[in-house]
Amino acid sequence: MHLYLHIPFCKQACHYCDFHFSTNLKSKTDLVAAICREIELQKEYLPTRTLETIYFGGGTPSLLSEAELGQIFETIHQIYQVSPSAEITLEANPDDLTKEKLVSLKPFINRLSIGLQTFHEPYLRFMNRAHNAAQSEASVKLAQDNGFENLTIDLMYGMSERLLGIENSNDSSDEQLWQKDMEKAVALNTPHISAYNLTIEPKTALGNWLKKGKIKAVDEELSARHFEQMTAYLMANTYEQYEISNFARNGQYARHNSSYWKRKPYLGVGPSAHSFNGKSRQYNVANNTFYVQSLEEKKIPFEIEFLTSCDQVNDYLLTGLRTMWGCDLGIIKELAGIDLKEIHNNYLTAFMNNGWVFIENNILYLTPKGKLFADRIASDLFIV
Repeated sequence: MHLYLHIPFCKQACHYCDFHFSTNLKSKTDLVAAICREIELQKEYLPTRTLETIYFGGGTPSLLSEAELGQIFETIHQIYQVSPSAEITLEANPDDLTKEKLVSLKPFINRLSIGLQTFHEPYLRFMNRAHNAAQSEASVKLAQDNGFENLTIDLMYGMSERLLGIENSNDSSDEQLWQKDMEKAVALNTPHISAYNLTIEPKTALGNWLKKGKIKAVDEELSARHFEQMTAYLMANTYEQYEISNFARNGQYARHNSSYWKRKPYLGVGPSAHSFNGKSRQYNVANNTFYVQSLEEKKIPFEIEFLTSCDQVNDYLLTGLRTMWGCDLGIIKELAGIDLKEIHNNYLTAFMNNGWVFIENNILYLTPKGKLFADRIASDLFIV
C-alpha cells in the first residue's frame, strides 16, 4: 500500500505553481501534529497495514525539521508496518540541501526528488525560484556525495526567452537552452528525470500576467518540439520513457507515482491531499487553518466522490495510457463490462491509421507519435 503526505509550506511562491501551500511557516508545528492525528484516524482506510512506498510532497517537504520528520515517522510506525524494501521519497528544493540537512534526512528516507526546473539563471528568476543555477547543479552532487544515489530531478520544458520579454529570441535559441538543460541533467548521472511542460494556470502570478498582457502564452508548437527533442535525447542516453513525463535508467521507476498510474490504493494525508481506494476518491480541504482546527476535534475535513464503473475506466485510460504498460482491455471489461474495441471502434481505427496507438496482446498502447496527443486520445475513448 502507499502513503502520500502533503507538506503545504514554501519559502516563497513560484510564479507558475497552483499547488496548495503557504509561505507562513508559523503553523508548521501545529500542522505536523494534525498530520499525525490524521494518520491515526485513517488507519483503517487502506486494505492492509504494510506500506510499500511513502512520499512527502508539497509544498516543500525539505522545510521540515529533523524533529518534525521524526514525529511523523514515529506515528507511521505505530500504525503501519513499513516494508524493508519500501521506497521513501522526499521532495526538496536545491537551496535546502546543505550537508547538515542531508545527514539529518538519511535516517528517514532513501530517495530524493530535487526540484531543479532549469539550470538557466534567467528562467529561475522568471519563475521566482528560491535557488540559483549554481545551486541546481551543486545540490545533486552534494546529495550523491552524501549517499543519496536514488535521485530524481525535475525539469521544465516549453520555456522561451520570449516569455522574459526578449523579442529577438528565436526557436533555435530556445531549443539550444533546453538542450543545455538536458545535457547538464544527464551529466549529473541521476537515475530518474521527470520533465513537465510549463503550464500557465489562471490563479498564479503567470496567469495574472498573461491576463494583463504582460507575457505571452506558452507556444504549444515549441513545447511539442521540446518534448520530441527531450524524448530522443534522453532515450539516446539510456533513459527509458516509462511514462510520458518520466524517464528512468536501469528500471529505477518511481514506485510511488507508478502506483497512481496502476490504480493501486493510496492514502493521502495533509491539506489538499487526495486518497483513492478503488471505489472512491477523497479530497482533503485545501486550507491549513481549517485542517488543523478540524483535526484538533478529531475530524478529517474532506469531500468524497464515489466512482462509477465509467469513472474508473476513464481514470484508468487517462493515467494508464501515459505509461509503457498501457491499458489492459481485459481490466476495462472487468470494471465496466464493456468491450472498448467494440464501442469505440471508429476512434481506435482512426488513431491506429494516424499511427497514434496500437493493440498487442489485448493491451492498448500509445506510439511515440501518439504521446503528443495523449490527453485527447484518452478523452475520446472515455465511456459515459
